[in-house]
Amino acid sequence: MTTFSLDPGPDQTAVRDWLHGFAADVIRPAAAEWDEREETPWPIIQEAAKLGIYSLDFYAQQFFDPSGVGIPIAMEELFWGDAGIGLAITGTTLAAVAVLANGTDEQIGTWAPQMFGTPEDVKVAAFCSSEPDAGSDVSALRTRAVYDQAKDEWVLNGTKTWATNGGIAHVHVVVATVDPELGSRGQASFVVPPGTKGLSQGQKFKKHGIRASHTAEVVLDGVRVPGHCLLGGKEKLDARLARAREGTKGGGKNAAMATFEASRPAVGAQAIGIARAAYEVALDYARTRVQFGRPIIENQGVAFQLADMKTRIDAARLLVWRASWMAVNNRPFTSAEGSMSKLYAGETARFVTAQAMQILGGNGFTREYPVERMHRDSAIYTVFEGTSEIQRLVIARAISGAPIR
Repeated sequence: MTTFSLDPGPDQTAVRDWLHGFAADVIRPAAAEWDEREETPWPIIQEAAKLGIYSLDFYAQQFFDPSGVGIPIAMEELFWGDAGIGLAITGTTLAAVAVLANGTDEQIGTWAPQMFGTPEDVKVAAFCSSEPDAGSDVSALRTRAVYDQAKDEWVLNGTKTWATNGGIAHVHVVVATVDPELGSRGQASFVVPPGTKGLSQGQKFKKHGIRASHTAEVVLDGVRVPGHCLLGGKEKLDARLARAREGTKGGGKNAAMATFEASRPAVGAQAIGIARAAYEVALDYARTRVQFGRPIIENQGVAFQLADMKTRIDAARLLVWRASWMAVNNRPFTSAEGSMSKLYAGETARFVTAQAMQILGGNGFTREYPVERMHRDSAIYTVFEGTSEIQRLVIARAISGAPIR
């Protein structure tokens, strides 16, 4: 077990500085353009791939870094550059985490590399969980997976929504219900290989923020995947379902929740990147904007706002780093520390970007300054991968032991 440290050390410091340079030199200059275009920034993803930033090896190195803060540092710097482009670069990792959390070693080795492609031919992947009638309530998923024993194939039918990279992905990971009577305990995750018939993109969403990241519906119409595409394998699934039917403990984690639990601190780090970027713009503006004969930072009303912004950013980072360190060291989230980190970081991003707009006044409301975009981007961080209300529910259940609804 590694000791928790607030000093990431020379290796992670070097990675942080490298990513910061990429974010400043490549992502930021392109942010406004791709936000306006509302298209996947393939040239930026390819540039990241050429440098080794968009690759399985890079994320694996950060994920397994013994300090635990490799992924949070990477996410914070990329999203400091821009949230939409940052999510376009990192969105594939959610599907990769789904395979890591639920798959066998063979499945991980087979599918994870295909999700990224090569620097010459970049690919993206999609994790498909939410549905039109089932967002936070994962037990209500209607997408069905039926096993065809004669052909050793699973047949998937249903519609997924809010899927990052949905429809344009090379590899899709789909959460589906195998036994509807068991609710969330009757679900499993499946890999849908590239080119599989019956999978198509539904509507592409025009969003308030993170507009450079592709979000769409995914329609599954008689999609057939080989038996080996069931993450974890059928023997493990059958045993888990049997335990669930008997009502005994040990039924295993829900397929979607296992993914979200692993990714929540990373999502929190993304929100911190947005907040830090907005704070820095506001601080610089307050130092240089002169009103009534002096810089506005000399007014307590403005200075105190900046003090609160900085304090909340640092507090959020501490929560994210703690949860990430606990995860790497297999410390259980007995008080839902992963949800705590995502909740507070997401709320902090909303607060800080709103304050930044206030400090910039009318300028903050224009697209001449980036805080308007940052404020729009921050909005999703109290919604996706579990709303703030769901995070509070998870935390409340963890600390009370009560079946709070």
